[in-house]
Amino acid sequence: IPDNQGRDNEMAHDLVDTINRAKDDMRVFFNAPKGDIFVGESGTELLFRLIMNAILGAEDGGVVLGSTLEHPATRSACTRWAKVAGKPYVQVAHNDATGTVTAEDYKPHLTPDIRVATILHTSPVTGMGVDVAGVAAAIRDVAPEALIIVDGIQHASHGLIDIAGYNIDGYVISPYKVFSRHGYGVAWTSPTLNAIEHNALIGGPEGNWEMGTRDTGAYATMSDVVGYFDWLGTQVCDSTDRRTRIEAAGAAIHAHEKTLTDAMINGTGNLTGLADLEGVQIIGGAENPAREGLVSISVEGLSSPDLVTELRNRGIRTHTRKADHYSGNILDPLGLPDAVRVSMCHYNNLDEVKAFLVAIREILES
Repeated sequence: IPDNQGRDNEMAHDLVDTINRAKDDMRVFFNAPKGDIFVGESGTELLFRLIMNAILGAEDGGVVLGSTLEHPATRSACTRWAKVAGKPYVQVAHNDATGTVTAEDYKPHLTPDIRVATILHTSPVTGMGVDVAGVAAAIRDVAPEALIIVDGIQHASHGLIDIAGYNIDGYVISPYKVFSRHGYGVAWTSPTLNAIEHNALIGGPEGNWEMGTRDTGAYATMSDVVGYFDWLGTQVCDSTDRRTRIEAAGAAIHAHEKTLTDAMINGTGNLTGLADLEGVQIIGGAENPAREGLVSISVEGLSSPDLVTELRNRGIRTHTRKADHYSGNILDPLGLPDAVRVSMCHYNNLDEVKAFLVAIREILES
């Protein structure tokens, strides 16, 4: 594109219009009428940036609170910047049996001096969601001034985002996980977090988080993503309100994915489900209402990389999660060196689940 934003020509004006339109689109998608929305290098980078500024800008003393369920994007950022700021970092233990963490798990660790808290919306290892509104409410009951930052990266494609209903200060997604491209992340920040001193050009717009010339293409692709959710909503409801259509799309996505994961776990037709296959362990348990669009398994006597290869040879793509810096917080307490993540989304169908069940039965019997 042969010009920059902010100049007095038609192309530059169009670039600014594209960015502003995308921000308006994302406000509807996030249900975030207040605060700021901006892009960064990646979801991980944005979580680090928000957490760093929240911790360094918070009142002296106090603690930083998170959970052992979280992705290293938040745990690593909290570990580093809590140490720099001289604040203890407290991690609430997640439930190994259910693969999630609840407000009740947080409550014994809640103190009035919580300065910053992080919440994982959905685990990319267990596939289990967290009641963000419930956890945030529990934190605010005890520490009303805490800055609360949410990792929504795994959740974004599997259901609804409702920032106005969470009472939080930061929310981050990675668009490549929600039908867009690699190379950028998206963050929302509350007016409270915007007021915290953070890196910005001297004399520039007050509260601005963006550094340098913005990537118009990144913003444009998010408009396309929101447009897709809007279109999907028209297929399942008759509303003329855009947010209502997006909410309907989110509900339909969750319902369809539950149909798929239920079939994979419990079986369908004459095909045996994972829950009844000998030697198969389902992480988080077979009956778990927190599940969002994926099933992680371990097979006794068969390494996860070998199982992934065998499934690939049969035309089915899955992924190994190893007990490393990404997934060890989940797998180590279970005594598992690795697991296979079988991920689905609303564009998958029951025939594909059936093909998976046929393939894994064949592998186990060979």
